[in-house]
Amino acid sequence: MVLRLPAFPLSDELRDLLRKLAERDGPPGLMYARISEDRQHEGEGEDRQLKREAEIFHRLGLRLVGVYLDNDITASKGKFRPDYWQMFRDLDQGCARVVAAWHTDRLHRNVAELLDYIKLSTRHKIDTHTVMAGHLDLSTANGRATAITHAAWAAQYSEHQGENIAAARLQAAENGRWQGGVRPFGFEEDGETIRPDEAAEIERACDAVLAGSSLRSQVMETNARGFPTTFGNPWVTQSYKDMLIRPRNAGILVHQGEEFGPACWDAIVSEHKWRAVVAILTSEERKTTTNNRVRWIGSGLYICGGCKIAEMRVSTSGAKRNPAYRCRAKERGHHFEDPALNHVIRDANFLDSFVEHVIVKRLERPDAMALLQQPGDAVDVAALRSESLVVRQSLEMIDEDLDARRITRSRWLKRNERMSNRLKQIEHELAAASAIDPLAGVVGANDIKALWFGKKPDRSDGLNLGRRRAILDTLISVTVLPTAKGRLMDGGYFEPESVRFKWKREE
Repeated sequence: MVLRLPAFPLSDELRDLLRKLAERDGPPGLMYARISEDRQHEGEGEDRQLKREAEIFHRLGLRLVGVYLDNDITASKGKFRPDYWQMFRDLDQGCARVVAAWHTDRLHRNVAELLDYIKLSTRHKIDTHTVMAGHLDLSTANGRATAITHAAWAAQYSEHQGENIAAARLQAAENGRWQGGVRPFGFEEDGETIRPDEAAEIERACDAVLAGSSLRSQVMETNARGFPTTFGNPWVTQSYKDMLIRPRNAGILVHQGEEFGPACWDAIVSEHKWRAVVAILTSEERKTTTNNRVRWIGSGLYICGGCKIAEMRVSTSGAKRNPAYRCRAKERGHHFEDPALNHVIRDANFLDSFVEHVIVKRLERPDAMALLQQPGDAVDVAALRSESLVVRQSLEMIDEDLDARRITRSRWLKRNERMSNRLKQIEHELAAASAIDPLAGVVGANDIKALWFGKKPDRSDGLNLGRRRAILDTLISVTVLPTAKGRLMDGGYFEPESVRFKWKREE
């Protein structure tokens, strides 16, 4: 029988020991180990447990047929333990008659689980030995009663410990203190002292999102700039989004998933800026699937000058499969009422290059500062924030009224819907007030061309695609006009005069 080993990494020394136990003669036996917390998978705890369990195998003359290990799973909380239940199924199939564990509470801190294990042991005459508590004799009434008592006390200890932890976290929340855990990105190990370089990265990413940059581009930029997660791993889109929308960035404390109040640490970004980022990144209209990922600056922004209605997107066709902008109406078979409409197809690389150089040339002009958006009617951010606080408090009050049965559920539903909608509206107004002009930081730069295109062949050091699209969208509208078929006099196909620009901001 092939030795069954866990998926978690084990030291070479331990692997050699386990293989030797599998090669010897003797009755078949299994090992089980559980580590409550080993987030870095360093393996020290499981190595220690399994080496001591190996001593039981030597003492009893057992042959090892399987090792089962659950990492960072607490049995008392009722979490599913995949390796424990796999061991349970294998024992029920008759693969072994002896189980070695570190302690009875490593096997069970739940009486219900233990009762199932007792039935299994009785049915298959399974013998259980532990390193710390000795032989667990489940074949006698006294042995079963002792095991159940141990499990009950272990459950009581775990529940009592959980109550103490919950009380300590509530007290910490009431004092505005951090409640413990893994070091948050942007903060030191105490969870409250700001780490300047990471905090600056958070603020930079928030500004980029508000300026129209995509979340994915910010993930790539943060990874490229050498800022990994607090575990030292590269960021992925979901974890990066979770980091940007967490309330602690705005100095807001969270307890049991709800905003609890002001924290004792300084905010990395202002509350209205943070709520604006949250509104953008959690919008239902936001598309994050990779299939819908935009790869071209003008995709969905350029307008076909043939029908003067439809947007253009990039597709490939022909033997060379050159990317080209095509009218979406033509692609979808919509010809409108005029069969003579000449829907536009244009080489994507030539068109994008031309449009981007036109934009850069305009931004390099001395009067480019006039393109920066001028603030319109001032939004009273302080008033919106105050109203937001009142609405949140009102939502809590009607929840309390419902719990105390002072209002009916139908009245609660109506009030809750009305106030929740108003809260969403306030958050969108704050988002609009906090939105950063995508031209900010570009207009007035020393070398706009280098800033836009970058100096590397892959343009990884230039403006990301999301930011360039935001500038294009806010600055100009581009209409691509039909041209005569065939080559031009210079031998090329691209005619710059066929691209019409309409500047959206007064020059």
